[in-house]
Amino acid sequence: MRGAGFIAFLALVGGAALADPGAPQVPSGRAVSLFDLFIEEQGSGARWARFRFVAPELADGVDFAAVEGDFPHLCARFALPMLENAGEAVDQVVISLSSAELEFGANDPDVVQFFEAYRVENGACIWEAF
Repeated sequence: MRGAGFIAFLALVGGAALADPGAPQVPSGRAVSLFDLFIEEQGSGARWARFRFVAPELADGVDFAAVEGDFPHLCARFALPMLENAGEAVDQVVISLSSAELEFGANDPDVVQFFEAYRVENGACIWEAF
């Protein structure tokens, strides 16, 4: 469930961030667009920023290897600057790519979803294996 962190984050980055986030350029050259972002407080007190992107081409059978390089790029070149501009400090950034928009936590066998997590350390994204 999204809490006050989500509301505060949206207020800081401005509602236009979701309405028109721009189309981030990614190494794979595929079209991706941000459709959801929020900050979650974990039970441990850690703060996770979730950046959820749609990449419609995933529905055409694109495998993870074809988009693997997009994840660190989106973390370092999109998520971290947005968080910094908003004055938000987080412990982890989770980037997801899906072939269609899904409600957070939902599972649909017809929607391809890939996820990667990064620890934020010294202003850099450090990959965290699940």
